[in-house]
Amino acid sequence: MKVKSILVSQPEPSTAKSPYFELADKSNLKIDFRPFIMVEGISAKEFRQTRIQIMEHSAVIFTSRTAIDHFFRISLELRLTVPDSMKYFCISEATAFYLQKYIVYRKRKIFYADGRFSDLVNVMKKHKDERYLVPLSDIHKQEIPNLLDGENYNYTKAILYRTVSSDLSDLSDIKYDILVFFSPSGIKSLYQNFPEFQQDKTRIACFGPATAKAVLDAGLRLDIQAPTAQAPSMTMALELYIKKNNKN
Repeated sequence: MKVKSILVSQPEPSTAKSPYFELADKSNLKIDFRPFIMVEGISAKEFRQTRIQIMEHSAVIFTSRTAIDHFFRISLELRLTVPDSMKYFCISEATAFYLQKYIVYRKRKIFYADGRFSDLVNVMKKHKDERYLVPLSDIHKQEIPNLLDGENYNYTKAILYRTVSSDLSDLSDIKYDILVFFSPSGIKSLYQNFPEFQQDKTRIACFGPATAKAVLDAGLRLDIQAPTAQAPSMTMALELYIKKNNKN
């Protein structure tokens, strides 16, 4: 069956050079974007109930830009002034540079890894005496506490934001040839919004093994998967599938 329309369960790319737009033009497709999940910050009241004291920590571990946003948001809501002496350990250089949105970068002690949490744990080995705060979502990789526990770091896990399903009720009468998912939360949102969803001829595409497992656990047929050796990106996987199925 030919593919004419795709719904990508993420926000629309901010750059006109996105490979999704190139794919749409090249293959004469309609590609829409709609986040199936969104991030919601916990309130200052909720955070107080955890009894976590931010100022009792000497360093913060950031695994994403979202974590940075919510750390400084909750600090502001609690009327805390984060001291200049606070150290920041970031998952990547790009995440570290994002701190400039909130602090004078050159005046702070900032460390970063190569994008892997295991590498960040190694960077932290020279700072064993710090008391670390780890801002996270309610849904996070178990690797994070496992690696910190394995190295006996003194840390506190702080849930500052949660992943919730978006309201997709306006899509109830809209059909797409392919639905593209990037997380198990997206599959959960699909069924929360459309509990009677029947796949039928709709193709399901997903990125990553955890999302693939969620697709299969939901009893859905998985038609397109990335990353693979032939298709390291989602757009490449979609293009390969479309080339094969849209032949005249």
